[in-house]
Amino acid sequence: MLGAAAPFLPSQGRARPERPGGGRAPREHRAQAAAPEERRRRVAPLAAAPPAEAGEEPLLRGIFEIGKRSCDVVLSARRLRWSPILPESPTGDSSTVSQAQEEIIEMKDVFSVKLKRRRFVGQKKGGTLLGITIFKCLNKEENKLTDCAIHFNNLSEDHCHSWFKQLKEILNGFQNRPKSLKVFVNPSSHKKEATHVYYEKVAPLFKLADIKTDVTVTEYEGHALSVLKECQLQAFDGVVCVGGDGSVSEVAHGLLLKAQIDAGKDTDYIPKPVRASVPLGVIPAGTSNILAHTLYGIKHAVTATLHIILGHIQPVDVCTFSTPSKLLRFGFSAMFGFGARTLALAEKHRWMPSNQRKDFAFIKTLADLKPEECELSFLPLQILQEDSHENDRKKKEKTKKKGSKDQWHKIQGHFLNVSIMAIPCLCSMAPRGLAPNTRLNNGSMALIVVQNTSRTEFIKHLKRYAGVKNQFNFPFVETYTVQEVKVQPRLSSGLDAKENTNLNAASEEGNYPWNIDGDLMEEASEVHVRVHPQLINLYGVNTDDLESSQATCSCI
Repeated sequence: MLGAAAPFLPSQGRARPERPGGGRAPREHRAQAAAPEERRRRVAPLAAAPPAEAGEEPLLRGIFEIGKRSCDVVLSARRLRWSPILPESPTGDSSTVSQAQEEIIEMKDVFSVKLKRRRFVGQKKGGTLLGITIFKCLNKEENKLTDCAIHFNNLSEDHCHSWFKQLKEILNGFQNRPKSLKVFVNPSSHKKEATHVYYEKVAPLFKLADIKTDVTVTEYEGHALSVLKECQLQAFDGVVCVGGDGSVSEVAHGLLLKAQIDAGKDTDYIPKPVRASVPLGVIPAGTSNILAHTLYGIKHAVTATLHIILGHIQPVDVCTFSTPSKLLRFGFSAMFGFGARTLALAEKHRWMPSNQRKDFAFIKTLADLKPEECELSFLPLQILQEDSHENDRKKKEKTKKKGSKDQWHKIQGHFLNVSIMAIPCLCSMAPRGLAPNTRLNNGSMALIVVQNTSRTEFIKHLKRYAGVKNQFNFPFVETYTVQEVKVQPRLSSGLDAKENTNLNAASEEGNYPWNIDGDLMEEASEVHVRVHPQLINLYGVNTDDLESSQATCSCI
């Protein structure tokens, strides 16, 4: 440290100038000769640290070169701050020197610290120590996060190692930051870009943050589920899925199913499931990426990765989908009717490119628009919802009277679409969410029922999702806040043979398609949906605190 600070120390103690003849110069001559040199070498003294607040007690203080300027650097448990060391004026009047702006880094935004060394080509270890590099998370526009590096240069080995050790201790003290992750990569997601996204964008950041990873590249549908059933999850701090909504749904289901198996639960009937043992991280590499949009407000792999590295944890509600005899799966949202038949038709045309397949299925299903005849039973939520800022929904929100506790309500008829969602389901097509009246963890589900209407009116309803107008403000749309829903399909008797051929083949066999988190499920009997509050932790943030996303692609 003294070596680094030497240029800024006053010249006291140095040899006095001598006359050419070897004798000492007179005192007044010596003072005149020394004055210009001392004026050149004088610097403003290091400013005294301000009174420390809680967590602001200085742990270390030293001198580093930052951006070609020597700076006074102070480290506390919460912040790293520095300001340039300014020279005094030639007249010695320090009041005339403009004070440089102090810069501050919040330690909660720092995710890695490394010793900076100069190495020759091919050299992997050792090298000349140059200082310390700190990597921090930087907030940008539209909810986007990125990483940046700040170099603190100092050639003293002891000085740098003491700072490096203290910085590492602070970073290791943050809770929820993972040290080891189990990663699943679906190479077939969207444009088969998941592998590239992981190894080019995600893995380097995990390595930089000293996170160990165990990667499984899935080879078939259900591969991640089978691996999770046998996985020793206690060896990991979290699980990460790189893929689309279907891949994430499979991994979330596998995590929760593994938790029930480990707890000795009967997996055919789970009225009160136990929580997942580790958090789940979502790296978007699919088409719609609804869960990623809901957690991060944007489809951006680096943003998702940094939320995981920094350990941003969000408890999230989860639904169970079951028949009277067995558990079908865990999930966050589901659609029955139009949304499910669109997915079923798209799955039949897997040979088509992803975007073309989705557009074709959407247009074809809209052209053959037909309602589903079914009976809906639901149990309204009794807890008062704090959604006062969503006043426009009151027109359709069904408020139940006292005495309706545990009283089931039934609706029977023909419905174009039924949505059951425990999360807001933000996406680029619906920046406010497919279910804007619910939240990630308020213990409720949004039941959205679209009754039979004309194709023109239904299209108007769909277009509203992309705008700011209330998409539920139609006479054929009803919304409910519920805790349980039962959907009992009934085979339509009014369809002729020609119309039946246009239905999904599964329906002809007595099964009906369901769209659960972008994953296709087919079931013939009644499906019972329950919400379970905060059943899983996801890496992410509350989207109520984020800016609204401005993405522009389309999804359903």
